[in-house]
Amino acid sequence: VQLQASGGGLVQAGGSLRLSCAASVVSLSRYVMSWFRQAPGKEREFVAAIARSNSNPFYADAVKGRFTMSRDSAKNTVFLQMNSLKPEDTAVYYCAADRQVITSNYFRPDSYDYWGQGTLVTVSS
Repeated sequence: VQLQASGGGLVQAGGSLRLSCAASVVSLSRYVMSWFRQAPGKEREFVAAIARSNSNPFYADAVKGRFTMSRDSAKNTVFLQMNSLKPEDTAVYYCAADRQVITSNYFRPDSYDYWGQGTLVTVSS
C-alpha cells in the first residue's frame, strides 16, 4: 500500500487548507484511515481517523470542530479539511492506513502499517 499526501502549505491564522491522501489499494473501504501530525521537537500525534464502515470520524480534542475528515472510496482518497487554523497546528501531516487497527488504538501511531510521506502545514500568526 502506498499513500501520497498532498495539500500542505503556508496559511495565515484563521485560514483553511484541505489535505488529500491518495491510496494505491483496490478498496480503501477495507482500511482504517487516519491523519497524524508531528511538530518540530514533538512526538507524532493523532489528528483524525475514519473507520472501515465509513461511520462518523474520530477527532483529537485539539482539532474537534475545526477539522473534518472524509473519504471518497471511488477515488481511493481521504481528505482533511482544516478550518480556523492556528499557529499550533503547524506540523508535518501524515496519513496512515491499516486493515486491523481497533477503535481503541486509533490514536497510536504504532497501530498503522502504512504511512504517507507527509505534507508540511505552516500557520503564521
